[in-house]
Parts: sequence; C-alpha cells; structure tokens
Amino acid sequence: MSKVPSPDDRPQTAEGLRNSPQTEWRAESDSDAGMAADATFVRDHPRLPQLFPVLSEAEISRMRRFGRVSRYPKGTMLYRVGERTPGMFVLLAGTIRAVARDGLGREQVIHTFTQRGEFTSDVNQFSNKPSFVDSCVTEDVEALLVRPDDLSPLLIGEAELGEKIMRALILRRFVAMERVNGAVLVGEPDSPRLLALQNFLRRNTYPHVTLDAGQDAESTALLEALAPHADELPLVVCPNGTVLRNPGEWQLASCLGLIPDFDPAHVYDVAIVGAGPAGLAAAVYAASEGLSVAVLDCHAPGGQAGASARIENFFGFPTGITGHALADRAFVQAQKFGAHIGIPCEVIALHCARQPPAVELANGLRITARTVVIATGAEYRRPAVGDLERYEGRGVYYWATPIEVKLCRDEPVLLIGAGNSAGQAVVFLASHAEHVHMFIRGKSLEDSMSHYLIERIMALPNVTLHTRVELTALEGGSRLERVQYRGAGGSEGSMTVNHLFVFIGAQPNTGWLKTCGIALDNKGFIQTGIDVPQANTLPSAYQTSVEGVFAIGDVRSGSTKRVASAVGEGAGVVPQIQALLSRTY
Repeated sequence: MSKVPSPDDRPQTAEGLRNSPQTEWRAESDSDAGMAADATFVRDHPRLPQLFPVLSEAEISRMRRFGRVSRYPKGTMLYRVGERTPGMFVLLAGTIRAVARDGLGREQVIHTFTQRGEFTSDVNQFSNKPSFVDSCVTEDVEALLVRPDDLSPLLIGEAELGEKIMRALILRRFVAMERVNGAVLVGEPDSPRLLALQNFLRRNTYPHVTLDAGQDAESTALLEALAPHADELPLVVCPNGTVLRNPGEWQLASCLGLIPDFDPAHVYDVAIVGAGPAGLAAAVYAASEGLSVAVLDCHAPGGQAGASARIENFFGFPTGITGHALADRAFVQAQKFGAHIGIPCEVIALHCARQPPAVELANGLRITARTVVIATGAEYRRPAVGDLERYEGRGVYYWATPIEVKLCRDEPVLLIGAGNSAGQAVVFLASHAEHVHMFIRGKSLEDSMSHYLIERIMALPNVTLHTRVELTALEGGSRLERVQYRGAGGSEGSMTVNHLFVFIGAQPNTGWLKTCGIALDNKGFIQTGIDVPQANTLPSAYQTSVEGVFAIGDVRSGSTKRVASAVGEGAGVVPQIQALLSRTY
C-alpha cells in the first residue's frame, strides 16, 4: 500500500528543506528576479492577449449582475496554493499578483494584474478545486467577485463574453502544464509507479515536474533529507509541502485536492459512470438541457480515447486532434454547463433493487440518481503470455503517450495489434523510435484498420509489418529484453527489444454490475433496446434490462467502437432520459 510518512519518524512536509543552505529553494516573489520571471513566463507567449484579455467597460457592466464589488487592502491573500478560490476576481482598481509555488517552495510569478478589466482564475474555477497559485493583493484592490456557482450562468447567459473568458481559462491551464512545476515527483525514470503517476497528472491536466532520483542534484538533496526506503519511491511533494511515499492515484489526488465533495442527500437527475467520449458527451448534452448531472470516473477524462496520440477521422477536425485535447475540451465543456464531475472516483457497484438507483463508490459513499448511464467502456486486453505483469511498466505498455516516448526515443520498439488505436500509436511512435516492428495475427490490416492509417503506415520507412505472427513469451531481468514469437506455419523466432506496446483490443468493463443483474451478451457487453430479453417492453434503444439504467459507447453490445459513435450515443441517450423523467417524476 502507499505510505504517508508519520510525523514521528520522518518529516511529513518539505518545509524544513525549503530553507536548507544546500538547495537554494528560498522564495523570491517580490524581488527583481520575481519580476523577471513574470516577464519571461508569459510575455513571450504568442497568445498573450487571449491568455490575459482586458474586458471593456461594456463587458464589465454586463458582468455586474453575476457578481458583487469587493475591496481588499494591500497584503491580502485572496487565496493560496491548495485552497479553493472564492471565485473569479475582475479587477476594477489596484494590483493582484499570481505566483505559482511548487512543493519545494520555489516560486514562479505567473502574471501581475494591473489593468482594469483583467480577471484572475483558470478552469479549476468550474469545479471549485484548489488553486495551484497564490493570489496576493500588492496594491489596494477593488474587484468584481464572481463566485463559482455564478460562473456557469455568466458563461451561458453572455455567450460572446463567455467565449473570451472560457478561452483564457483553458489557455492558462495549458500554459501552466508547460511552464509551472506544481507537484514534484522524484523517482527512477523507468519506474512503473512513477510512469503511472505522471500519466495520471498529465491526463488530469495538473502541473508537475519530475526529478531523476539518480541524476538531479535537487532530488539527491531531497532523498538525503527524507531517507526513503527503496519501496517508498517514487516520492511526491504536493504544492502544500506534504510528502507522499509511493502513493496511489487516489492518495495523490486527495493530497492535491482533486477529489470533489458529493452531498449524499442530493438526488441527481442522472449519474454517468465513465468519463470517456460517450460519458462526457452525455454530460454535456444533459447538463445543457438543465438536468443535474454527476459524472464519475476512476482515472481521467477521455477513457481509452484520451490516450490516443492523434484522432484524424473525427468529424470537424480536419487536421486531427489528440485524444487528450479532445477529452480535456469535453471535460471543461461539461463543467461549463454545470455537470458535477468526480475524478478519481471509483464506482464498485450499482444498486437498482430500489428506485431511484444508487451507485456505490470505493470509499463507501452512495450517490443517488433518478437515472444512471453506464459508459464505462472497456479495459485493455492482455496477451496470454507468461510473466506479463512482471514487465508492465518495465518495457510493456498499453498506451503510447509522450511519457512512454521519452523512454524509447531512438530505440527499436515492438507493437502488437491491428486496430485503429494500434495504427495511431505506430504513426506516433515512428516519429520518435529508431524502428517500429508491428506484429499482427491476420494476413493484412485491411479487415481491421481505416484505409488512411494503412496508407500512412505503409509509407513510413522505419516501420516493418509482420503478418500472421503471435507473441509467445517475454524474457529479461528487471526489464524486458527479448520476446519470443510464432510465425506462419508454426516457425519460432525471437527479437531483441526493450519496449513492447500492446494494442490488441479490449474487454467490457462490466464486472461491477453484478449487484444489479443487468442483462449481458455472451461476451460481457451490456444488452440494450430490442436486444434485451422481453425487449418489447423497453421504450428506448439505450435502455438496459433495468428501467432507468442506460448503456452507451463501447460497453454496449452492438455499438460501433469509434469515438464519433460514442459521442453520438452520448447525445442520443439524453432525450430518452428526459422522456423517462417526464413520465416518472
């Protein structure tokens, strides 16, 4: 289990390290160095006017009905790192300085708000999650305060103004991901645990920096001071200074304040389990129709699609879009309309014997909703080879993101799989790896992959397609070193490779539904509509065998396993939910 140091034996925070003479981690927010940081942090950004726009007097006037004027004397901390912000401050007079602070106390001046009409905050404002910056009044301030509950009505009620604000808030978070340290991770670069935490933070768009436990001078000083055991790595220092030792994702999310509060007494109109393309689409359309929506996911927005290097056949994006970017936009869009999103929140059971149904979380909390939408997608399928788990994260990966690419740059890699996600991964890896070998069990890619991807793969000079090949064994010491395979006609062979990417499809994520007895097909996918036994009593295509419980996306039997199809089903289920609610409530 993940272990947090106790106050008795090891320091629980990095406070004592911040002023250590050997580290030079002392803050300089009010110094000339701090002002220089302000200049270089954002003034060189090509989209500076969109990052920090200045609202006109007419726009400020239109905002007044959504907020109230407040005054703050010099020296007031409007909010601190790790605290929930009271709202968005629209500057009317005075000066506010925003300073990012990481777990080691190092500060970065992000921006100094001096012009009337500038406004603070970022996309965390939608979910009322803790800030990753300190916001301090440096000259007496008069500001219009728009509280979190009033932000969505503002963005929806003032469309043109809302677009300007929304663009700024989203851009600020992406710039923060590029340039702010935030949480500090310390570990071995190829540690599976470290990779998992990096992916979690990246996909949840939380700023962080990683220090190499064996190479970085700052990490050496930190390790000497905290003296962790080998099984306590990686370390994470949260922005508030709390030190976590080999934490799990939930423990890390808790330290960063990412886990939302749910009122167990509240009854939602719809609870959506799964925040992939289908679940997020359902959240956007349901919330925009005025329904109260809860969305729950155990890992990150986007599901498997969120790990796609590039999606090029999604309607409306002719140049393509990464799965992460698409998921992040949908995530913010759902929050804009008022959806309450809980990530990471693992759902372990659905209780539907009584109405309304309830979903049970791993922490014991039950969330009640008049309807439930199951959008849990599918889990990565693992090849039937021995010692697979031993090499997971140590040479075996189930997604190809910039984090994994750093580990295999200029080295040969092997990928198994023949679907579109496999094709997207091959194209992405080929631009970084020395050579990409692709194993497929069939005789060609035509039966399982889109034509445009096949053409692109065939044109890549550093990709070799191996047909009618099956992986049989993995070999190595602490890391993967070689694979054994069987070719056409039963011929045996081996390949020296340190990096294996597995894209062989997925199996439905439905094991948590046993408490509800929902009808499944012989492969474990959820049956809906006319496919359900006695389906003549069912009023909608996405209705499961239990009234009030719907299924959409990859988890649904007979669905088309494409991002666009999942989004369409997410939109399509909302009218069916509305119809049921109008009949029942």
